[in-house]
Amino acid sequence: MTDIDRKPKIAIIVGSTRASRFADKPAQWMLDQAKEHGGFDVELVDVRDYDLPLFDEPASNAWMPSQDPNAVRWQKKVGEFDGYIFVVAEYNHSITGSLKNALDQAYVEWVHKPAAAIGYGGVGAARAIEHLRGIAVELQMVPLRNAVHIAAGGFMKIHPIGENAAISEIEAQIKPAATAMLDELVWWSKATMAARAKD
Repeated sequence: MTDIDRKPKIAIIVGSTRASRFADKPAQWMLDQAKEHGGFDVELVDVRDYDLPLFDEPASNAWMPSQDPNAVRWQKKVGEFDGYIFVVAEYNHSITGSLKNALDQAYVEWVHKPAAAIGYGGVGAARAIEHLRGIAVELQMVPLRNAVHIAAGGFMKIHPIGENAAISEIEAQIKPAATAMLDELVWWSKATMAARAKD
């Protein structure tokens, strides 16, 4: 089997690092959906496990190797994958500082790979995901059209400050979006894998 004949390897990246974060619930649901889809080899990658400093390198690793060992370890990890699903919290109409910092800590590893998202909050992290798409373009990624937005009543149904129900109780609302996103992610993962193999 050639490299482009294998299943794409996808990381589900948890971008919130707060002790009280909600991210684990949608991250686990998204992991289950991706496994059920069957088009990927998928792994959960938690930014919290990498103890990244605030970006303080002389330049991006697009221009010179990074010096911080945790940043290098992060780069090696994200470089293993053919595409990404970001688990997105919305802070003040944008992504978390921890996710932005994690994106900034790498460059070459993101290039020519697709970026999908599942977001949660009052408006389903719609504004944060739009910001993420703009960042992804600058990192030469392929931001996907489809995303999963856990919003409004659905969000309050499953969040601890609301009913704290299982995500299965709102699955009928969000699964069609997840399926569309995963189908799109397979297509772009395979297309970019083939293109990278030719470079």
